[in-house]
Amino acid sequence: MSSRGPYRRHSPQFRLQLCQDICSGAIGRRDAARHHNLSTNLLQLWLTQYDRGELSTEEAEASIVANYEARIAALERKGGQLTMELDLAKKTPRLRLVSDNESSSIITGPKPVPSEGCAK
Repeated sequence: MSSRGPYRRHSPQFRLQLCQDICSGAIGRRDAARHHNLSTNLLQLWLTQYDRGELSTEEAEASIVANYEARIAALERKGGQLTMELDLAKKTPRLRLVSDNESSSIITGPKPVPSEGCAK
């Protein structure tokens, strides 16, 4: 069983240009499919959309604008999240460092007196 390649998205400009080239006779369907590694069914779908007028320069430009708007929105969300994390970090109390006059020992209380050896 052969594995499928990674999912690819083709830009509206690429689809429009390829359909225009095929319709003008600059390149054949088989050559276009082979050269760009496309399935013939996908190419036929694009050509049908092109014939219906669904692939146009306005749609391509609108797709680019929508893509940029989605990226901007994602960046704004990320910026808001980072701002909230920074504010939280500023408000979190810091651990107090041990001052010079305080003992840094974990054991508290009187220090044990070392015992002299056992006498028999």
